[in-house]
Amino acid sequence: MATTADPAPTKKSRNSRKALKQKNEIVTETSLPSPVSAKAKSAKSFEKDLLEMQMMLEKMKIEKDKTEELLKEKDEILRKKEEEIETRDAEQEKLKTELKKLQKMKEFKPNMTFACGQSLTQAEQEKVNKKKKKDCPERKRPSSSYILWLKEQWSEIKRQNPEADFKETSNILGAKWKSLSAEEKKPYEERYQVEKEAYLQVVAKEKREREAMKLLDDEQKQKTAMDLLDQYLQFVQDGEQDNKKKSKKQKDPLKPKHPVSAFLVYANERRAALREENKNVVEVAKMTGEEWKKMSDKQKAPYEEVAKKNKEAYLEAMEEYKRTKEEEAMSQKKEEEELLKLHKQEALQLLKKKEKTDNLIKKEKETKKKKNENVDPNKPKKPASSFFLFSKDARKTLAEERPGTSNSTITALISVKWKVCKITTSKKYHLLYKFIVC
Repeated sequence: MATTADPAPTKKSRNSRKALKQKNEIVTETSLPSPVSAKAKSAKSFEKDLLEMQMMLEKMKIEKDKTEELLKEKDEILRKKEEEIETRDAEQEKLKTELKKLQKMKEFKPNMTFACGQSLTQAEQEKVNKKKKKDCPERKRPSSSYILWLKEQWSEIKRQNPEADFKETSNILGAKWKSLSAEEKKPYEERYQVEKEAYLQVVAKEKREREAMKLLDDEQKQKTAMDLLDQYLQFVQDGEQDNKKKSKKQKDPLKPKHPVSAFLVYANERRAALREENKNVVEVAKMTGEEWKKMSDKQKAPYEEVAKKNKEAYLEAMEEYKRTKEEEAMSQKKEEEELLKLHKQEALQLLKKKEKTDNLIKKEKETKKKKNENVDPNKPKKPASSFFLFSKDARKTLAEERPGTSNSTITALISVKWKVCKITTSKKYHLLYKFIVC
């Protein structure tokens, strides 16, 4: 095998070495900065940092101011809330004291009877009106002449036409009514007129009574209101003590007592004997109860008979009591009716007085109107007085001197001036007045 020989190393020339040295020098010169340019750059960067720091400081100051303002606002809100809480507490304490006072006071119960002619509610009024309609036939609205005739003819036409329904029969009757002459209709129309007049009279009377009662009611309301006020003031002044026992409901002394049972009859009989043995109430009750349970029907029979008799007597007494109560209620009702009549009479008298006064006022107004109408337009007017002439001049001067003052104050000042002013000034206006009159 043939062996290849290594190439011999080539020798570099001196010129190439020089060229390399020059290149390296240029690179080093370009890569290393100059000391002057580095200083300038560092100064610029420092200035930038300073500016940034200043900006940051300003921002921090602004934020600080804002936070301080927010804190102040929060403090104010907290202070206001604290004040509100304090005021609420004070109000609550006041309310508590008032509540205590009210609790101490008893319920106000006026001792007075309200008048009969008090204003009724709408429902009550309707009930009364319905009752009146039932009781008084004249109170019902009168039927027309056609309906009066129809009532008489209905059964006859129904007999003639049994298969006809309501509509057909009414049509037949309507046609028949139209065919009737004026003379045939006359009795029904007269009857209708009579009923109508009676109805109108009743309605007018009721209306007048209502007006009168309203007048009386208003007067009585005023009186009752005043009485109530006096009683309430008296009640407040008295101010009864705490923990006062409520007065028990008064029982009717005339009402018969409920009868005692058979066991209680026996217990009442045995109580005296057991009490002699120094037994207390509880022991007596227990012993009598046990004895009653052990007793036979024969032993219980006499006590049951006594209880039965007592019950019968009680029932009889109760019936009599109820009868007396009903009689009392009836008599009371009659008294109330009589009172109502008296109230109505009073009310009517009041209404008459009111009507008289109204008529007088109307007449006076009419006479005044007539006088004003009859006034001669050519008649000379009455001259103004000396004070009026003075006030005309004084008003102008006062208005100029004191702008913005009201008319009432100006008039007051004028009157004072007139009183205070000298005789000469007042004399001038008196002479002026005389001159105008002449």
